[in-house]
Amino acid sequence: VQLVESGGGLVQAGGSLRLSCAASGFTFDDYSIGWFRQAPGKEREGVSCITPSGGNTNYADSVKGRFTISRDNAKNTVYLQMNSLKPEDTAVYYCAAAGGPITTVQAMCVMLPDESEFDYWGQGTQVTVSS
Repeated sequence: VQLVESGGGLVQAGGSLRLSCAASGFTFDDYSIGWFRQAPGKEREGVSCITPSGGNTNYADSVKGRFTISRDNAKNTVYLQMNSLKPEDTAVYYCAAAGGPITTVQAMCVMLPDESEFDYWGQGTQVTVSS
């Protein structure tokens, strides 16, 4: 099982980045995928979530209207489009996959799930937003 994030980097405030999370080793379209982030000296926090079909998504209040999560099940990849970036978005961004009974997985993103519900994690990608 592998989740590999990419697309991080250094960007000026107001800029955009698109993160990708490429999955392998499990049945991708049976899993909800979440994006989390951890800033220096802070706890990891949930950013966004998407259900297996992509029909349900959710976002942290701090990123609503600026970030968009999507997935391409044919490519086993989830994306996080980040626009209007702010210095406070600086963090290591992680993707994670959560499986289980289909009814549970499909309901997972009604609200941002806790990280304890996720089975597999990527290694993270650094996003730095300069002011």
